Amino acid sequence: MAKRILASVVVLALAGAAAAFAQSTSATASSGGEKTIEQLYLTNTAVQVLRDEALSTDRDSQLLALSSIRAMIDEGKLPGNAAVTADLLSDLAYDGIMRPVIENNVVINDFPEVRREACSLLGKVGGQSSMDILLHVVATDPEPMVLSEAVYSLGEIGLNPNNQVSEAIAEAVIRQDAVKPDNNFAFASLLAFEKLAKKSNGLEDPNAFRAILLISNGSYIPIVRQKAVQVLSELKNYN
Repeated sequence: MAKRILASVVVLALAGAAAAFAQSTSATASSGGEKTIEQLYLTNTAVQVLRDEALSTDRDSQLLALSSIRAMIDEGKLPGNAAVTADLLSDLAYDGIMRPVIENNVVINDFPEVRREACSLLGKVGGQSSMDILLHVVATDPEPMVLSEAVYSLGEIGLNPNNQVSEAIAEAVIRQDAVKPDNNFAFASLLAFEKLAKKSNGLEDPNAFRAILLISNGSYIPIVRQKAVQVLSELKNYN
C-alpha cells in the first residue's frame, strides 16, 4: 500500500511539474528569450524533477519520468528548444551502458526497457540532437530490443547527413548478424532504411544495400527476408 501511495504522489508531482514546465516555456517565449539547457536545469522545477528521476538508479522512477515526458510530447508541451528534452532523454537512453552505476562490481541501473522507451521518445522529439544520441545508442548498446527502437526512431527522424545514419544502421546489422541474427532488429532496420529512402529520394550508401542483402539471404524468418527483398525492389525505383 505504501508503494502505491508513493507512486501516486510521484505521478502527481510529475504532472504538476509538466504543467509548470509548459507555463515556463510560454513565459520564456513571450519575453522574447530562450533559456539554455543549463539555465532550465537551474531555474525550472519541472526540468529539475524530470532530471532527478532520469538520473535515479530506480527503474520505476525512471519509467515514471518517461511516462511524464511522453505525456508532455503527446500534448505538444515541448520547450522551444527540443535539445532540452533530448538531453533529458539521453540520460535514460545511455542508462547502464554509457552511464553505468556500479555497486559491488555489479551495474545496478541496467534497464533495457528504460533505454528502449527513451529511444522511442527521441524519435518523436526529432532533430539533430536526438539523431546524435540515437547514433551513440546504435554504436554501443548490446540489447537488440534497444537497438530495434533506436534504428526505427532514426528512420522516423529521417536525417541522413553524408550517409551517417544509413551507415550506422548498416554496420549494426552486419555486426548483429555475425553475433546472433535478431528478427526484430533486422525488421526494424529495414523499416528505417525504407523511411530514410522515402525522405531522401533513395539511398546512396553501398553498406546499406549490403546489409539489406545480408538480411534477404540470412538466417531470418520468411517475413523478414521477404521485407528485405521488398525494400531492395523499392530502392531500385528511385532515381
